[in-house]
Amino acid sequence: MVAIAVTSSFFPVSSPSSDSGAKSTKLGSGMGNLGGFKSKHGSSGGLHVKANAQAHSKINGATVAAPEENVKLGTAAPRTFINQLPDWSMLLAAITTIFLAAEKQWMMLDWKTKRPDMLDDPFGIGKIVQDGLVFRQNFSIRSYEIGADRTASIETLMNHLQETALNHVKTAGLLGDGFGSTPEMCKKNLIWVVTRMQVVVDRYPTWGDVVQVDTWVSASGKNGMRRDWLIRDCKTGEILTRASSVWVMMNKLTRRLSKIPEEVREEIESYFVNFDPIVKEDNKKVPKLDDTADYIRTGLSPRWSDLDVNQHVNNVKYIGWILESAPQPILESHELFAMTLEYRRECGKDSVLQSLTDVSGADVGNLADGGSVECKHLLRLEDGAEIVRGRTEWRLKSANKFGLLNQVPAAESA
Repeated sequence: MVAIAVTSSFFPVSSPSSDSGAKSTKLGSGMGNLGGFKSKHGSSGGLHVKANAQAHSKINGATVAAPEENVKLGTAAPRTFINQLPDWSMLLAAITTIFLAAEKQWMMLDWKTKRPDMLDDPFGIGKIVQDGLVFRQNFSIRSYEIGADRTASIETLMNHLQETALNHVKTAGLLGDGFGSTPEMCKKNLIWVVTRMQVVVDRYPTWGDVVQVDTWVSASGKNGMRRDWLIRDCKTGEILTRASSVWVMMNKLTRRLSKIPEEVREEIESYFVNFDPIVKEDNKKVPKLDDTADYIRTGLSPRWSDLDVNQHVNNVKYIGWILESAPQPILESHELFAMTLEYRRECGKDSVLQSLTDVSGADVGNLADGGSVECKHLLRLEDGAEIVRGRTEWRLKSANKFGLLNQVPAAESA
């Protein structure tokens, strides 16, 4: 209505009740009726539009004839308020679409439950806390990280320990182009290798749990470094796992152990803390097993995906191989709660290994009624060279976990 009113103020429009003698307008030969306009060709060849005669207006009683309006078609239209306005419809539509999409996203984010890991560490990168001495990172336990007991596996927890150790070095600005090596270590072709690992699991997290992993480092003798970890339940603060490890340096080219160079010591010493080990050091010697072991698994070999960037088998993979020879009844009725590993040497992509396990003081055939079980382990090459010695302790699973094993439906016979 506004557009019509404004247009009418510039162009008089005849109404249906106008002069009955109004002539129809034709453009060229046979164009439609333009409602009271008549076109004719002028002498200049341009097309002119002449308005039909209207009733004469009177001003102060005198009759005034309406002036003839000539407008050339095909030339610029008269400058009016309406035709000078830009077409804002597309811009307004785009702005409205963006606004509605943003509002929808905001409502979805505001509706979601605020998990602790979303608030404290939304991207899982971690952060340095306690005056720069402790690195903290949160992990959500994924569905593919749990096993038959509906809890995270020991390999999952060990992967979290390894990830936080590397992110600690990276966040501190000490990560060179190696796998956990500082810039000075890279210059000297040095890498860290673990020699001893102790882990105590108080409770395994389950799918959907969010765990908080803290890690820190300290000196271990003159040429070693100790790294500790503490895993808590993010929601309750309950301690789930404690781990302590000892690391030494090895030359990446010669594969021989090395002292810590003074330049490297200057890089890392400011990050050392004076804390006691999170796990009391196990001074008991891990015995060597031989062919008299109760259980032996042979023919184990690494895949390409088992190698790390230093071209040797990842430390976590050794744990899986060690448990390959553990008797099935123990795995079904008990859960691992303590582990001590002594790393003797590395193995490469072409190695073929054997896994040996010896069960101490337990009747494997009647474990459901027993208490804790201790096992000794050895991972070795086919030629007898030792890779890892280990000792594990197992406790009886809780009644609800043990009952889950009997809830799995048996496969129907054909």
